Amino acid sequence: MLAIGNTLISEELLEKHFVCDLNACKGACCVKGDYGAPLEDDELDKLDEVYEKVKPYLPETGITAIEKQGKYLLYEKKEWVTPLVKGKECAYTVFEDGVAKCGIEKAYYDGKIKWKKPISCHLYPIRITKNKKTGIEALNYDRWSICKAACKLGDQLKVPVFKFLKESLTRKYGKKWYAELEFAAKEWEARQK
Repeated sequence: MLAIGNTLISEELLEKHFVCDLNACKGACCVKGDYGAPLEDDELDKLDEVYEKVKPYLPETGITAIEKQGKYLLYEKKEWVTPLVKGKECAYTVFEDGVAKCGIEKAYYDGKIKWKKPISCHLYPIRITKNKKTGIEALNYDRWSICKAACKLGDQLKVPVFKFLKESLTRKYGKKWYAELEFAAKEWEARQK
């Protein structure tokens, strides 16, 4: 593990390769799973704030699920998550040419809102575990069979997880933190040789 500020970073984020391949997976991460996207506490207000501007992008099934369950719900692990449509896709999912995409992100790219999407989605395949007593966040690489194509493409292109996720890691922790991660990654790589 590497330590930067209040974060512990798994070395797998430096050694594993990953580049999303939507042509292969069709956005399966928006559709598969036992629960919706994990949400941080401050993202609940953001969903409340942007929902009316995101709603026109959503299919009727997603709107119905949100109106029935709420914009977010408390999962059994005491974690806030997005609702699902009939136990399948995230209620904020839109489908384009058979590919699942994020309705929140579409509204963002159209300039309707300033919030891109939940950080847990933007950071995938990184999952964060926070120690509530210490405030330390552990960043780990999450393995999911639906991402085999992303691992394969990442291997072909030789793109480490942390580089693929530069934008989202910078969004979460800032430019200075990411620069420190890059420096630590170079040091780590030199030690491996």
